[in-house]
Amino acid sequence: MFIAETNIRVRYAETDQMDVVYYGNYAQYFEVGRVEAIRQLGYSYKDMENSGVMMPVVEMQCKYLRPAHYDDLLTIKTMLRELPEGHRIEFNQEVYNEQGKLLTAGKIVLYFLDMNTRTRTHMPAPLRAALAPFFTQAGS
Repeated sequence: MFIAETNIRVRYAETDQMDVVYYGNYAQYFEVGRVEAIRQLGYSYKDMENSGVMMPVVEMQCKYLRPAHYDDLLTIKTMLRELPEGHRIEFNQEVYNEQGKLLTAGKIVLYFLDMNTRTRTHMPAPLRAALAPFFTQAGS
């Protein structure tokens, strides 16, 4: 399993009148977590796009357990529970506050698409090579 953590501080503009992070902002928090997780592997979304592959979101599920507030330092935990096969990749993500309490949990499914034809394709080889060690017998 691959796990990465990223921190983000809640900005004032991300909160509503109740001093709670507006629910729609979690899609952006999850995106930051995914982008930074891939960057931690030594690859980037920009590298992927330069290779002719894009990753649109096709499904997002989110469960809100506790609120986050202005100026909270959040930890976004991004997990891949299995090495993707084919055109589909599924990220499981969790958001924690500074006290380590789980605030939000989500699952996001993306497809690898060829940028020119918009057809399904496979994960770029450099990303697969970076992820593979996390899914060996010893790394599982």
